[in-house]
Amino acid sequence: MIPRTRIEVLPLAAVAVLSLGPSAGAAELNALVWCDHTDPALLEPFETAHGVTVNVKEYEGTAAGLTLLQQSQPGDWDVLVIDAVDVGRAVDAGFLAEMPAEALPTADFFPGLAMEENNTRDGRTYAVTEKFGYNTIAFDRTKVDPADMEDMASLTSGKYDGRIGIYDYYLPVIGLVALGQGIATADITAENLGSLRAPLAALRKAARQVSDVVASQTALATGEVDIIVGGGEWLTAVLMQDNPNLDWTIPRQGGLRWAQSIGVVAGSRNPDLALEFVKYIVSPEGQARLATSSCYWGMPANARAGDLLTDEQKAVLRWDRQPEYLARAQLYPIPDAALDSAMQDMWTEMLNQ
Repeated sequence: MIPRTRIEVLPLAAVAVLSLGPSAGAAELNALVWCDHTDPALLEPFETAHGVTVNVKEYEGTAAGLTLLQQSQPGDWDVLVIDAVDVGRAVDAGFLAEMPAEALPTADFFPGLAMEENNTRDGRTYAVTEKFGYNTIAFDRTKVDPADMEDMASLTSGKYDGRIGIYDYYLPVIGLVALGQGIATADITAENLGSLRAPLAALRKAARQVSDVVASQTALATGEVDIIVGGGEWLTAVLMQDNPNLDWTIPRQGGLRWAQSIGVVAGSRNPDLALEFVKYIVSPEGQARLATSSCYWGMPANARAGDLLTDEQKAVLRWDRQPEYLARAQLYPIPDAALDSAMQDMWTEMLNQ
């Protein structure tokens, strides 16, 4: 059984020996999540209301999450948080259970954020959008020319060589590089992927580092880098109280919209309680807490969460500019298996340069 303390990220080599086993005593939920769901301020109200312990394990990247599910026993996990564009992969693999659509408040969501094309299959609901934001350009406005950040070409002009960090996730960064070349994310194919190799290599050459969420935040906060490619409000919001000079923008070529979904894992030993957790997360109260999680902030899918956020919090999230931002942003690329493998190979090649 997972201990009551929050679960730290395990090396993939240790995944095979992870076994939760049946819960004993008080009710428990085991959730495979992103780091924003590990915040006690989010979990404890649900735990108190339902007399339950929520055990969480953090992971990064869909491939790692699916590997964890593949190497676990049926019933080990109750709840899964996953990139919205990858819900279909989890459904195809049999990892997500159907949920009653009428139990979910999608009518209160921002326009287009129900994302039925991702969260449903053949009229059945397998996940629900919970949070969204933007992978774009984050920067310290006192260290760069903010006007340069409006043009992706500035990043590889030589002006900022050695001052750039890259968020270590291949889908959004390759998507941004594609936008910089005039290729919509939905139009990335095996045929045109090769045309992105040179601009991706140029970006890597100009960069000081490629790093995960926490390391990217740390590098920007400490001045180790002045720009994070792939950053956005999720990276800067938790840092702005200490450093109000941190900012982000969507360049003229466009940015990417990330969205995360949550669902009940197929074979859960506690499916009713797992559904209650999903319902809590997409309620206005859960959404307001999730939007301002201590790990990273993001826009809540449920617009009614705005009633529970302060004016200052909504200003940081740029609440009033969401119609403009949604219009300027594209979803992550959604590659088939062959294209996804090719994109990961290109990313590995870049990392090894």
